[in-house]
Amino acid sequence: MDKQPELCRVDDALNILVGKWKPIILLTLLQQGTKRFSELKRSVPGITQKMLTNQLRELEKEDIITRKVYAQVPPKVEYSITEYGKSLEPILVAMHDWGTAHNLHKKNIISN
Repeated sequence: MDKQPELCRVDDALNILVGKWKPIILLTLLQQGTKRFSELKRSVPGITQKMLTNQLRELEKEDIITRKVYAQVPPKVEYSITEYGKSLEPILVAMHDWGTAHNLHKKNIISN
């Protein structure tokens, strides 16, 4: 890596991705496409409605996802990844792969 440590921007990226739920939300939208709020809630087991709302708002504020509201009764709201948000896919996939490898590494250390 040819980056100057004093100019490190990893923390900027992590501030957007940090948390238990954001990576799961993002990977769900990246892999499965546009989802309604209720579909997202079902796709992220254990998340509360309030937490999902907060996480979606934060991601929308960063232009990672977009929220589309349809004027109908009952209200319909859909969430999808923005073009800008799609640039996170290789990062999330790499982190997922590293996390999987790390868990295997930990198991090997414990079993030895």
